[in-house]
Amino acid sequence: METAIRRAMLVLTACVLAAGPAGADSTDRDPPPARPAAAPSAEQEYGRGIAARNAKDWPAAAGAFRKAVDLRPAYPEAWNELGYALRNRGRYADSLKAYDEALRLKPNFPEALEYLGEAYVKLGRVDDARKILERLKPLDAARAGELAAVIAKGK
Repeated sequence: METAIRRAMLVLTACVLAAGPAGADSTDRDPPPARPAAAPSAEQEYGRGIAARNAKDWPAAAGAFRKAVDLRPAYPEAWNELGYALRNRGRYADSLKAYDEALRLKPNFPEALEYLGEAYVKLGRVDDARKILERLKPLDAARAGELAAVIAKGK
């Protein structure tokens, strides 16, 4: 009998300790710590960049594309869009570097070739733009036509 009483007392003590101080309920306890928000992915940053690009918010676009390539360096589409945003901010040297990286990762990337050619025209490097046009022609006739028009206007 004494053993049964001891067991009952142990169970009762464990229940009281688990319940906390007398009169306390769950609202008196601190909430569990909040989980940190998941860091955005390269694709999410790229999507933010596209939205900013569509709104012609070039600083926000460049920032989002920069984050995308920081998260995923082998992301040629994000490098290309970073170049586009930088070019629209007048940062031509930086835009050329971004286009070069996009083309290093994806050598026959028509959009990057067209944009690189347009950047060359803005910089007065028409001969370089023509070389890009020759690379672009067999890949994408429509984009080649757009670049040819920019070159013709840039003369």
